[in-house]
Amino acid sequence: MRGPVSRVAFATLAVIGSACAGGSTGSPAPEGANPAAVADQLLAADRAFAAASERTDIATALAPMFAADVVMPVPGGFAVGKDSVLATIRANPASAGARVGWTPVRVGVSADGLQGFTLGYATVHGADGSSTPAKYLTYWIKETEGWRAAVYRRGRASGPAPADPIPPALPAKAVPPSNDSAAITLYRQSLDTVERAFSRDAQKIGLGPAFARYGSDDAMNMGGGGRAAFVVGADSIAAVVAEGEPATGSSVSWAPDQGVIVASSGDLGVTIGTIVVSQPDSTGAHQKFSFFTVWRRPSPDQPWRYVAE
Repeated sequence: MRGPVSRVAFATLAVIGSACAGGSTGSPAPEGANPAAVADQLLAADRAFAAASERTDIATALAPMFAADVVMPVPGGFAVGKDSVLATIRANPASAGARVGWTPVRVGVSADGLQGFTLGYATVHGADGSSTPAKYLTYWIKETEGWRAAVYRRGRASGPAPADPIPPALPAKAVPPSNDSAAITLYRQSLDTVERAFSRDAQKIGLGPAFARYGSDDAMNMGGGGRAAFVVGADSIAAVVAEGEPATGSSVSWAPDQGVIVASSGDLGVTIGTIVVSQPDSTGAHQKFSFFTVWRRPSPDQPWRYVAE
């Protein structure tokens, strides 16, 4: 979330792994694969990783789930690459002896069947017997070995929330995976462009109105640690991010300057970038934070709208 109430307080990411440089990777989905069936497979994979995680420590549990070039926001920046992510998890004193479990409540997949996202609610079980509620968002790419997390975020929640399933975000029909690098480049550029337009318009019409304009009716936002549940719907998200905002303009600007991953079908992707606070702090510096946002559209000739962040 990019508003001052809920933006993610992380520093910039210097380099995004190779997943951001290209389109779909890994084993192709069967031509004409049913999107609902693909979504069920992704949900099953997420649930299997969650079930396994209950039996061991956090780093060991998450290791099989991560892609080699996974990106995860951490305090002070991003961890880039599986080894870096796992080292960061192990270095956190709160992870010692802790376990994490989670329940996905929503899934979305691309029309080519090779990319998708899940989000839901988690609980971190501390070695001291404590239980800390959380929310998570994962962007997945289907590799030869199966679904693997390319971008991952888990954040605190203010309390437990009902883990009721939410209708999936599915394409109207499946399309065969494509290796057309020129088309994939255009898709990636179009998503880069719309993310930048989102920020540019926020400076003109305000952060709340911009979130209402660029979001889908079923968009979901983690809402920051002060909320138990996701915020649902572009208008509701707009109302949250507008809290504390100036009457005109926006307190922040942003760009996907760290990378864009997009499906070969051009209907699903994720932007990863940097938020800059407009007003300097007491030292004269402009604070910077990081974000990633999942976008989707009905087809490549339709406008992008954010669906999860």
